[in-house]
Parts: sequence; C-alpha cells; structure tokens
Amino acid sequence: MNAPLKHTSICVTLADLRDPGEVARLEGFVAEQGGTAFHRPAWLAAIERGTGQQALGLVATRGGDLAGWLPLSDIHSPFFGRALVSSGFAVGGGPLAVSEGDSEALCRAAEELALRRGAGTIELRGGQAPHDWAATATAHCNFSRDLAADDEAELLAIPRKARAEVRKGLRNDLDIAIGGGPDDRAAHYAVYSESVRNLGTPVFPRALFDAVLDGFGADADILTVRRQGEPVASVLSLYHAGAVMPYWGGGRFIARDLRANEVMYYELMRHARTRGCTRFDFGRSKTNSGPYFFKKNWGFEPEPLTYSSWTAPGVAARNIDPTDEGYSRGIELWKRLPLPLANAIGPFVARGLG
Repeated sequence: MNAPLKHTSICVTLADLRDPGEVARLEGFVAEQGGTAFHRPAWLAAIERGTGQQALGLVATRGGDLAGWLPLSDIHSPFFGRALVSSGFAVGGGPLAVSEGDSEALCRAAEELALRRGAGTIELRGGQAPHDWAATATAHCNFSRDLAADDEAELLAIPRKARAEVRKGLRNDLDIAIGGGPDDRAAHYAVYSESVRNLGTPVFPRALFDAVLDGFGADADILTVRRQGEPVASVLSLYHAGAVMPYWGGGRFIARDLRANEVMYYELMRHARTRGCTRFDFGRSKTNSGPYFFKKNWGFEPEPLTYSSWTAPGVAARNIDPTDEGYSRGIELWKRLPLPLANAIGPFVARGLG
C-alpha cells in the first residue's frame, strides 16, 4: 500500500514503524486519545519479535496532524488462515481516532490492505467499525474496578465467599516474588505452559513473553507464588494509564488446594497500589465461562466488549474460538499430551492464533 488513500480531507497511509520518530509520535497519540496498552506500537513490535507476525499500522492525517491510528498484526497461519488483527495477541485494539469518520477511513483502508496482502479477514478488538461490518457484543466481557485505599479495604472489597478463600491462601506457606529477570521468566513459563496444557490450549512461544517484558520495560512484570521454593502460580501483568492488567497467568493443579491463584491476584492488587495504580483491570473472559464467574465472584461487574470483523467476498471467516464444537476433540487430546511434547509443538500452533 504505497499510495495514500484519500477520504475527503483525510489521508491514510501505512505507518513507518521502523522510524523512531514515527513510533514516538504514535505513542504520544495513544496517550492523548486514552488508548489501551494494545494500541501502543511497543505492543506490535513485541508481537513481531516474539512470534514473527508482522507489525503494521495505518495512520490517518488531516492537514499533517494525526487524526487516527489503527494498529495491525498480519497473522499468518497454515492452520487458521491469514488475518489482519487489531491488535494481535491482544484483547483490545481497534481504530483510535478523533472522529467516527476518521475511524471509517482507517477501516476502509484496512480492507484495501487486506486484499493486497491476501488476508481474508480483518478483526477489530474494540473501536468504531463501519456499519456494514459484522459485530458482536455478547461473546466476551471485561472486568475492572478501582483499587481500594489499603490492604484491609482491598480484602473487604472482595465478596465474602471469595474473601474467605483469599484468607485461607494467606495462611498457607506461600512466598511472593516480583520481577522480570531470568528466574521470574523461567518460573512464569513453567507454570503458564502447564496451566494452558491442562486447559487443552497450545502455549505461546516463550519469546513472546520475553519480547513483551523487554519492550514494555517498567510497564510490565511477573508476580510468582511459590511453595517451598517451587512456583505454583504466576502472572505477567501490564501497567498502563494507572491500571494494572494481569494478562498471562495460571496455576498448577496444586494451586487450587493452596488457593494460590487467589493469593496471586490479591498480592498483585497490593503491589499495583505501591506502584501508584488506582485501577485493577481483570481483563477479558468468555461470557458465562469459568473465568467469567470467577471474576464476578470477586465483585467485578461484566462489561460487554464489542468486537467487529470484515471478511473478503467469497472467503470464510477465520475461526479461532476455542469453545467451538469443532475444536472439542482436539482440546481433549491436547490435555493428555505429555508436557514436554505440548511445550515443543504448542508454540508452532499458537503463534498463528493471534
């Protein structure tokens, strides 16, 4: 897409994400417009480094001034086809624009870009999409609330039954470590890879987690819960605009008896407050799933998320929904794989999910 797409007074072009000046300009626009961590060029760059999926982006300008930004990952997979995703491996994204017209101009340019690159689908995880695109607001919900003023108030903000589980976990012999060094990363990947295998899901490449930690610097870290030195639960979190988001987390089977996951999230709330955060973003969950009800039981209210998509004429829409009946047999098989085998082949599958 070398020539700009002109839409009345709007000019849409490909962003030059290799230009530090362009990246800084876009990072500033994301902050000014109240975008998410997934709108940041730093996120796209980390996805590209960690998975090999190309970072792209469209910018809308008017009179030389930025009017809109659409971050995109070109997700290419032999298993799931090709799609332009805003944003890849994220739960948020979509066009970030000054006006609805700017959003539409970005989306129309994305249609042209998708056709040129042989991508049959465009997926927007949030943001304003054209009215003729498919949209759903029932598949996923987000959960967030303000952090309390102190530790005891934080406990009291958790409903009684869930609070009792947290207190049980706090009485166990559990240690908390927070950081982003080699030991933190190794512990997190060991726990996370086992956790997703137990759910029947291929694990992402470890390089993805490393790239996000390296790219976000102080805006990301890992909190790990250990028992007698062994990691039992761990979460990689993002920090953005005064909020903490536990993003990639999980626990081993023993974590349930130890209430280690409950302790993990409570300790993350405490840690985030010391960093100056004022909000806890518990992230996205599939509507009426186990994690959905877990978060509701912690006193978080579901907020429906609107996702939109465009599919090229004559092309079947990409389907990466793990709850789809067609994947059920594969999920059950994956749960039974030896962990070393799941970790060896999982990243080759998962890097195409995006």
